Order: sequence, then C-alpha cells, then structure tokens
Amino acid sequence: MGVYTDTNEYPSPISPSRLFKALVVDAHDLIPKLLPHAVKSIEIIQGNGGPGSIKQFNFVEGSQVKSVKNRINEIDEDTFTYNYSLIEGQALKDKFASIAHEIKFEAAPDGGSPWVVEVE
Repeated sequence: MGVYTDTNEYPSPISPSRLFKALVVDAHDLIPKLLPHAVKSIEIIQGNGGPGSIKQFNFVEGSQVKSVKNRINEIDEDTFTYNYSLIEGQALKDKFASIAHEIKFEAAPDGGSPWVVEVE
C-alpha cells in the first residue's frame, strides 16, 4: 500500500460557519442538489452523522466510481474542522487501505474563508 500526502487551500467569499454548514453538516442534502450530474445521493448508513458514523456517496450512472464510504473521525462545529477517512470504494483502487482527509474552514480578513484540505 502506498502513502500520498497533499495539502490544498481554496479561497471562498463565504463565511466559515456557512461554508461548514453547507459542505459538512448539510452535505447529504445539499451536495446532490448542487451536483446532480455527479452525485446521485449521500446516505448516512451507520450512526447519527457524528464521529464514528459512516456516509455512503452514490455517484450517477456512467461515473468511473459507483460509490464510496467515508467514516467520520471528527466533526467540530466550534473550530469548523472535519476529519474523515475514505474506507471503501473504487476510489481506493488497490493502492490504499484508506484515505484520510482533514478540512479546516478558517476566517479571512475580508469576511470570507479559505478552506484547507489535507489528504493522506
């Protein structure tokens, strides 16, 4: 199994609290509506959406990846931090046992929020 590490930062004019709510807290409802050409549905298949819960992302017909499962490791609405691991699905291929993501939404001086994604 290989190890890959990457960090990316994405600027946004949206406040950290609104971005966190949309992309983390309400993702299972919002993302399929925003990306209907890519994401068919997102289901919480185990747990209540907090740490230890499993989310399954189902992609539209014809996608290279049919579905993936993510385990939520940490979700902190005070620090706008979300940590999850991709634990099952074609995206892992035969190269990775899991892929860990940490996303931090931070306040910017202009009122927006760059969000930082670290992948290992």
